[in-house]
Amino acid sequence: MAQLLVIAHAPLASALRQVAEHTFPDCAPTLTVLDVQPGQCADDVEAAARALMAGDGREWLVLTDVFGATPCNGALRLVGEQVQVLTGVSVPMLWRTLCYASQKSLTELARRAAQGAVAGVIATPPLPPEE
Repeated sequence: MAQLLVIAHAPLASALRQVAEHTFPDCAPTLTVLDVQPGQCADDVEAAARALMAGDGREWLVLTDVFGATPCNGALRLVGEQVQVLTGVSVPMLWRTLCYASQKSLTELARRAAQGAVAGVIATPPLPPEE
């Protein structure tokens, strides 16, 4: 079973945990969050994330908010055989991930999370076709 780590600009990571616990009240053992404070650098984020992930030997899916920003830059330093990173974290992405966290491999879990993010974007009324 993969663990989930949300790394985002403060207070987004904590807010996403609250939303997750609203719908999945038993998600606490699976979900860890890291709020990145103003002034923190990618080195700080990497060190804090490694401390949160230390010693359990499990696979981790790390969800970050914005590609190229400090939370993501710190998270990308964690990527390896046991860690995968997705950017653009959203409530639909998080919920989809929590639905499948205990059942899917890390790669499949990342795929489901990305599908949840895409499926969560709906224009009402529908957007006209591109010209």
